[in-house]
Amino acid sequence: MAIYSRKNYLPSLIAVAFVAAGALLPTSVTAQTSVGDIVTQAFFDGIINQAAADCAGKSFYTRQSFLDAVNSYSDFGSTGSADDSKREIAAFFAHVTHETGHFCYIEEINRDTYCDTSRTDYPCNPNKQYYGRGPLQLTWNYNYGAAGNSIGFDGLNSPESVASDPVLAFKTALWFWITNVRPVISQGFGATIRAINGAVECDGKQPALVQARVNYYTDYCSQFGVDPGTNLSC
Repeated sequence: MAIYSRKNYLPSLIAVAFVAAGALLPTSVTAQTSVGDIVTQAFFDGIINQAAADCAGKSFYTRQSFLDAVNSYSDFGSTGSADDSKREIAAFFAHVTHETGHFCYIEEINRDTYCDTSRTDYPCNPNKQYYGRGPLQLTWNYNYGAAGNSIGFDGLNSPESVASDPVLAFKTALWFWITNVRPVISQGFGATIRAINGAVECDGKQPALVQARVNYYTDYCSQFGVDPGTNLSC
């Protein structure tokens, strides 16, 4: 075994300490901070406090339920640079704010069955409806079925579970995000709008709704101290 003098050994200890502290790791949120450090209680309250006092979501959605759900999706807000991570978190909450009316709504207002019978891999229960529920308003039988398989609940036979368990509700939103939105996030915020509701809002169909999403996103990016990037609209 090699023997080191105190003089030569000290720099090695410093180098090891630097690595342990994450100095040589990529500058992602994981290396520098956590999602919880970005999504502070003040940030969360800044959204939900804008909902009316009688909104069902005000006693349902909490920052803690979001963080508990994030524990099952450790890669959320932790890819790329620290700025990339902040942009992803800002984008997620921009869409959540829009979809739920500042966390006011747990379930869709204009409810329908949303059963795509062509998706025989996710057969509809005739006694259930697959309308929007949760932070990103999970919709359609095939989304409930796939989310249930991934997360571990009976999405086809118990879709209402999403509206009764806030941690599960956030898990379905994060599942949808990671599965359908994350793959296009590098293309700009506009691509995330298209991934979530492009058929209804993009290409000039609902410019006011698109702009509302963009406004939330740029506001949250400003709060996080990060540039929102380009290609914001769709």
